[in-house]
Formats: sequence, C-alpha cells, structure tokens
Amino acid sequence: MTEAAGAPDKKSESVPETKGWLYKWTNYIKGYQKRWFVLQNGLLSYYRNQAEMAHTCRGTISLHGAIIHTEQYSCNFVVSNGGGTQTFHLRAASEVERQKWVTALELAKAKAIQLMESDDEDDGEGFPVEIDKQELGSAIKMMTARLEELKTCNDLIDKHGQALQRSVNDVELATNELSQNLVEQHVNQQLNPKLKILNERATLLKITSNAMINACGQFLELTQTQGRKWQRLLSHEREQRLRLEEMVEQLARQHSQLENQCKKTTAAGNNVKQQQHSGSSSSREEIKRKDMECRTDSGSSSDDEDDDFQDAIADQEYEDFTVSAPPQKRRNSSTTSRESEKSEGEMKLDEDDLSSDVDGYPPATINVVHRRSKSDSTEGPADPSTPIKRSAGNDTGRQRRTRIPDKPDISFSLWSIMKNCIGKDLSKIPVPVNFSEPLSMLQRLVEDFEYSDILDKAAACTDNCEQLAYVAAFTLSAYSTTAVRTGKPFNPLLGETYECDRRDDLGWRCISEQVMHHPPMVAQFCESASGSWKCWQEFTMRSKFKGKYLEIEPIGITHLEFTSSGNHYTWRKVKTVVHNIVIGKLWIDNCGEMEVVNHKTKDKCYLKFEPYSYFGGTPKKVTGTVNSNEDKVEWVLNGTWDSKLEGSKVIGEAVVKGKSSLEIGTSKTLWKRIPADPGSEKYYNFTRFTCELNEEEDHVAPTDTRNRPDQRLMEKGLWDEANAEKVRLEEKQRSVRRQRELEIELAQQEGREVRPYNPTWYSQEIDELNGGKLIHCYKGGYWESKEEQDWSKCPDIF
Repeated sequence: MTEAAGAPDKKSESVPETKGWLYKWTNYIKGYQKRWFVLQNGLLSYYRNQAEMAHTCRGTISLHGAIIHTEQYSCNFVVSNGGGTQTFHLRAASEVERQKWVTALELAKAKAIQLMESDDEDDGEGFPVEIDKQELGSAIKMMTARLEELKTCNDLIDKHGQALQRSVNDVELATNELSQNLVEQHVNQQLNPKLKILNERATLLKITSNAMINACGQFLELTQTQGRKWQRLLSHEREQRLRLEEMVEQLARQHSQLENQCKKTTAAGNNVKQQQHSGSSSSREEIKRKDMECRTDSGSSSDDEDDDFQDAIADQEYEDFTVSAPPQKRRNSSTTSRESEKSEGEMKLDEDDLSSDVDGYPPATINVVHRRSKSDSTEGPADPSTPIKRSAGNDTGRQRRTRIPDKPDISFSLWSIMKNCIGKDLSKIPVPVNFSEPLSMLQRLVEDFEYSDILDKAAACTDNCEQLAYVAAFTLSAYSTTAVRTGKPFNPLLGETYECDRRDDLGWRCISEQVMHHPPMVAQFCESASGSWKCWQEFTMRSKFKGKYLEIEPIGITHLEFTSSGNHYTWRKVKTVVHNIVIGKLWIDNCGEMEVVNHKTKDKCYLKFEPYSYFGGTPKKVTGTVNSNEDKVEWVLNGTWDSKLEGSKVIGEAVVKGKSSLEIGTSKTLWKRIPADPGSEKYYNFTRFTCELNEEEDHVAPTDTRNRPDQRLMEKGLWDEANAEKVRLEEKQRSVRRQRELEIELAQQEGREVRPYNPTWYSQEIDELNGGKLIHCYKGGYWESKEEQDWSKCPDIF
C-alpha cells in the first residue's frame, strides 16, 4: 500500500512523498512486525502506526550513500546507510509492492546525490549531508595545496618587487649622473639597457601578480564551496541533536505520565479489592454465625460434619507468603534452550520492540506458611537467640561529629551534562562536584561495615545455616542508604587511600586503596579487633546512561572468613539503577540476584532483589532461602533492602489450601536499619556513621582521602573552589600518567625491563575461589607505617 502526496511547488513535485505499510524485522522472538514507513526529502523513516507521525519517529536512514539490496524471487529487501551502522530488513506484501518501494528509494537516492553535488544551493533548507573522513581529508589537502601556492606567489612577488625597486633606483641614479655633462646620444646609450631590464622586471611582477590573483580566486572559490557544504552539515547535525533532545525529553514526560497513571490505577484497584474482600469476609462471618445457630438449635450435627468444619477453618491458623526459588529450581528444558539461543549474541532487539516479557520469564516461587500463636508479638519479631559479644565501648573518650555542613542551595541541571553521555561509560566522563557528595568511593565502600555487629553475631553462631543467614543480612545492609543517596561519590585518584580505625568503639579497622584508574578499581581489607572475622573485596563497576536511567553494574567479588569455624563466604553485588535522569525526582532501585556461597560446607544463600513494579507489590522487596549442601531449604529470608531483613528456620512442611508449603518457625530480625537523624536531607541524607567518615584526623597517610582538597572544599560548601581544585588534581594525574607512559615507551625502545605501576599496600594474587583469577589482596605494612609515621612509600597525588 503506497501513496504519493504531491505539492504545488517544484521542489515537492521533484521529491514526492512515499508512504505505506511494510514489515520490518525486529528480533528472533517477534520476527517481522508491521510498521508505517515514510520516504520524504531523502529520508526513510518508520513509525509503529500513522498516529505516531506527529510526535515519535522510531528510526531514520538518510539515502545519500545508502545501500539498497534486493533478493531474487522474494518480497524482502534491505536498506542500510553507507557506514553500515543502521540497517532495515524489510518485507513487502507482494513483489509488485516491493518493486514500487525499491524504485522510489532509488529515485530518492539519486536526487539526494544530485542535491549534495550541487554547489549553487544557498537556501537554509539544504539537504542533510553525510561526509566521510576520506572526503574531508581530500578537501583539506586541496585547500592546503592552494594555500602553499599562495605562499609561493607571495614570495615571488616580494622577490620581483625588490628587484624592480633596485632597477628603478639604478635608472634614476644613472639619469642624474649623465644628464649633467653628456650629450643626449650618450645618455640614451647608457639608459636603454637599464630601461629594458626595468621593463622585464615589471612584466615579471605583473605576471606573478596575476597568478597571485588567480590563486586567491581559486582558494576563495574552494573555501566558499566547502564552507557551504560544511555549513549545511553543521546545521543538519544541530537540528538532529535538538530533535533528539526534544524526543528524549518528550519520552521522559510520557513515561512519567504513564507511571502516574499506573500508580493511580493500581491504587484504585487495590481499594476495590479491599472493599470486595471486606464485604466477602463479613458475608462469610454472617454465614458461619447462622450455620452455628442452626447447628445449636438442631443439635443433630454428626462427627463427620464437625471434622469438615474444623478442616475448613484450620487454614486460618496460618499466615502465608512466597519467596523466590533458587535459580536451578526455575530452569527447565524450554528456558534453558531459550537462554542458550540468547547467549549466541545474535538476538539484537530494536528499541521500539523492547518489552518486559522479552527479557525473561516469570520466576518460580516457594510458598511459605507460618502458624499463628498467642505468643507471637504484635510489636515485632522475637529477639535473636544467638548471644552477642560487643566491645566494651569507646575507651579513648573521643567525641565524633554527628553531622556535616548543610548542602548549598545551588540549582543545576543534571540533564545538561548527561545528555552528552548516552551510551558512554560514566567512569571516563568528568563530572563537576555539583552532582557529587563529599565522600570518596573509598569511603562509600567502608559504609558496608556500618552494621558490622551482624558479623559479630554471625561469628558467635554454632549453626552454619544460621551464620549464613546473618551473612546474607550483612550483604543486604550495605544497600540501606542507597534509596535516598542520589549523589555521586568522588572518583579516587590512583594511589589514594583511606583508613578507618574503629577498634575503640565498633571493634574493627579497615584500609582501602585505589589500585587502578581505568577502569577505576578499589581494593579493601577489613578485620575484626578480636580476630573473629576478616573481610576483603576488589570493587569496580560498569556504568552506562541509557537515556532516562543510569545503570550501575558492580564487578568484583567480596570475601568473608570466620576464624573459629573456618567458614569462607563469597558474593557479588547486584545492579543499581538511577531513574528520572531527564525529568522528575531522582530515585534509586537495586535489582538482581545474589548468591552467597560457603566454600567450606557448600551451603548457599539465594537472594532475589525484586525490581520496582508499577503494578503493585512491595517496593524494595528482598526474599531468599538458605540451602544446605544437599539443596534442602533450611532458612527462609524476607524483608526490604532499605529497612530490615527477617529470617525463619524451616521446621517442616504443611498442606494449606490444598498446596504443599514450607512451614517456618518464629521469625527473628537479622538486621534492622537505624533511622537517619531528623534534617539529614539538608546534608546529603548522610547517616551519623557516614558523617564520621570524612572527619579530619591526625597522623593518617598523606594519600588519605581526608587530605583531598577538592572534597574538603565541597564539604564546606565552597563548590566553585572545589571545582577548580578538582580540575587541578585531575590534570596532575593525567600528567603523571603521560610521564609514566613515556618512560615505558623509552624502556621498550632501549630493551630495558618495563616496571608497571604497583599499588602501595596491595598486590595481585591468585584467587582460587574465583576461577584462578587475579585479585588485589592486602600485603600488610600500613598499620606498622602509621605507628612509625613512615610514609616514604606514599606517592604525591594531592
């Protein structure tokens, strides 16, 4: 189905509009999908339907330099741009329909090439152009050659002009000397040769000047021609960029409207369900009451009837909920085959065809029931049964600060920077301090130990599965403040360190170092003062801006070892997503699956961080199970990553409502978040523990984060000075890196051994529990150097 829409002016008649339905290949799941295509002004664009033409274009290919490929005895054809970066695989309803489209595309392509090659088009609506590096290089070479010719002509003119001036001076001098005493004939004999030379040099100057004028004209013509072409290119690129920005903003607004509508619809639906549920409950109670009255009046109820009635109300003694099953319990033959097809990397989804049901399949769940009892507390779960040993308290009597200066009220637009970072790795994008918080990533990772008392409880456990449940709670506590912390931590400089010695009050000490710069990588080691546990990790991440949200994927592994039991645990962190980058209030979600493994006993804990859903459910929900090495569920975990996690030991199985369910005992709180102080939103939503991290301290290493000037200035509210200092530090780091690269290059040329950069307090070792990969481990020496105040190993980074 093809339509041609003409217009009264000549330009529209020469470039007709072609539009109609075609089938476009989307992905291996959906195959070919029907799309509305429009060919106009040398651009082939498509939409999901005709109504979208007014506001949303799904994709566009410029036909200048495009490749049109057809298949014999088929309705299929392919259109791709010259660079091969965008390709449309299309199918028409018939061969006749395909031929109409191919003919129209070829004509539009030819017209586009003519418009590109035309140099007398000087209106502001020039055809969008595409210029490759070869054409640009040849144009620059030609202009350079013309410029060299101009320089040569200039030198010749200067040379001939000086010679002409000397000849004129000679003629004047000879005329003055001979005109006094010599006869006219003798004067003419003396002057004629000089006048001849003068005429020759004047002729050479005239010829050179004409050549100069011609070269200037050619150079001017060339620059005007290329200038008009590049001006059209620049205008087109500017229009395309503005159009893309408007589209992204429009999509963000539409997305926000859909979110609000979904929330309102969900809330209304929940209210209706609650009303229906309350009505049906009251109806059931009325029926039961009347039934009991009838039984009392008749007095003839049988034993069988009494048993049936008791079975019917027995389910009321249970509370039930569901938790996510371990990954292997969710796999079957069909999903495995689908995942293997995905892993080939050949399935590339179009942006307009992405939907939530393509990425995965509904996860399987385990039904869990808990028997109600009179002893259950209505105010909260039972206290932990494991005895807790804590430090005696703050022996030094040091008073730590409880807050930091308020955040300045300075307005800024995050979108103004992020719109240039779509699809890029943000670790390589310089970001001003306006979008940061006065903490380094080294300090942010130390926040993982804010609830280190969980590890003290876990160390005292005698049951391995109970200990694993506490370890899972510790991993969850690291996300407790991420929901309200939208600021970006400072990227540490290479060699930057951070020590946190809290043995006097919290019973542990930690040392971290930035061991790599690209990609940025932090190595951390923390140990208990009592020697009951030690924890170390290597942390790096990938961050990509996807247009409306920012996706942060942690890479690295964390180790935890308990001295008394010898249990060694490892886990990896889940993904963090920052929403509403373009419009609306920033909010953060953590989603994904985490597996905590005990490598000694082979017990495992599976945690599922549920992604936020517009259609109900508990926000920030986390569920999981602790499984023995025989894959038997021993503990059930349930909670949210921003408030608390409860754990319950599995005591058996029960049949409730006709379903087999796991029956659990009394739940106890494994972790509960300490609420932030009132008014913390004024100082970056920091907790009291976070405020203590950047407090100034004596006798730390010169590379310690607390000595970093730009971060300290930002904390004091001096953002302009902090930005200037940040630029200075980054430039210093770049110059050091360039010097190091130059030394490596010289060493390679001279055949000397190249010594790469080595961290000060860490060294790479083989991690047997991580497939034999190299991991940065603490090699010791920091605390000894601090005691002796010998910092000679530390580089000068600030």
